[in-house]
Amino acid sequence: MTAAPRPSIAAWLATAGLPPLPRTAWLELDLDALGSNLAAIRELAGASIPAYPVVKANAYGHGALEISRALEAAGASGFCVAAADEAAALRDGGITRPIHVLFPAPATFTIEAARRGITLSAGDVDALGPLLDAAAAAAGGRASAGPPLELELEIETGLGRGGFAPAAIAGVARRVTTAPGVRLAGLWTHLQATEDAERTADQLARFETATTMLRDAGVPVPPRHVAASGGVLTDVAPYEGIRPGLALYGILPDELDPARLRADIVARFRPVMSLRAQPVRVADLPAGHGVSYGPTFTTQRPSRIATLPLGYGDGYPRSLSNRAQALVRGRRVPLVGNIAMDALMADVTDVPGPPVTIADEFTLLGAQDGDRIPAEELARLRTTNTWEVVTGMSGRLPRVYHAASGPVGLRTLTSRGG
Repeated sequence: MTAAPRPSIAAWLATAGLPPLPRTAWLELDLDALGSNLAAIRELAGASIPAYPVVKANAYGHGALEISRALEAAGASGFCVAAADEAAALRDGGITRPIHVLFPAPATFTIEAARRGITLSAGDVDALGPLLDAAAAAAGGRASAGPPLELELEIETGLGRGGFAPAAIAGVARRVTTAPGVRLAGLWTHLQATEDAERTADQLARFETATTMLRDAGVPVPPRHVAASGGVLTDVAPYEGIRPGLALYGILPDELDPARLRADIVARFRPVMSLRAQPVRVADLPAGHGVSYGPTFTTQRPSRIATLPLGYGDGYPRSLSNRAQALVRGRRVPLVGNIAMDALMADVTDVPGPPVTIADEFTLLGAQDGDRIPAEELARLRTTNTWEVVTGMSGRLPRVYHAASGPVGLRTLTSRGG
């Protein structure tokens, strides 16, 4: 049975009582897929294991606040971000569950972090001192001066970019546990290549060494977390929490071989993000006509060219010029000419049926009428990874959030609906 065609984006939003788009290029974010992906991840890790989704970098381009609200409603235990202001923005937006800042934050953020219940991370001896000094100054040397700073310690197990050496962790932990205004809240590390079983085992052994050193020093071992998306999918020990990132958004980490993963779980992951557009012009050009700056494409025959109002200013990069495709009416069409900051062009000459017009909807990332352009395809064409494909989507692209019932929210540069 053929599914009924979806209404135009304008009609779809109007039916939901949402304002019209400010431009005819937009992202669609499927909140049902997001919830389903979280459920699959939690099933893999164990239903009792706390899940702290990673929503850094604007939730990998999906929109941090709206995605965090949806995940909070779906049962996420808390969230992970990379920067202090990302955490503050979530609190400002009403997110109440724990927030972990995984990269070191300036000591000047200590008081605000303690006041707002934001957990910070430390992984360098020189940076630890100012952090503890700031917490002590805020506490005034008194244990009852206010909520303590929740502080996690990162362990360097092999990634080579941050964390305390296992041999140093006992001394560091004693400094933290005896400092006024601070509570040791966690111990964590980050895996380098979860597809490499031997390397991962070595990292986990170093992490266990650090844990043992804490116990031997009489320091209570705080909750630990190691597994991100790759770790969860390859059955790395979940410890007392997991940090799902890319898989949460329905994309498997590039380095993992799906054939070596649980097929029933992999089949449940659905991409959350789609990128769509309607043309601002569709014109018939004669043979020998250049298209876009340069030009790197000249028509070899009379051609019908559609101009879509997005480009590298939106995160659709110039490197895809004359290489990528779009879907229109379920058919793949080539992108031609150099991608500009605000425009890209598609050759729709060979699309069957009536000529393509500005009413047609194009898909540049996602599914349409039985075909799909996945993030993995765009990553290969760009010689990058899927993380960069989705995270690079600009904040100026309108974001339409939807569920089975239809659109439930709209984020633009000037307003938020829903």
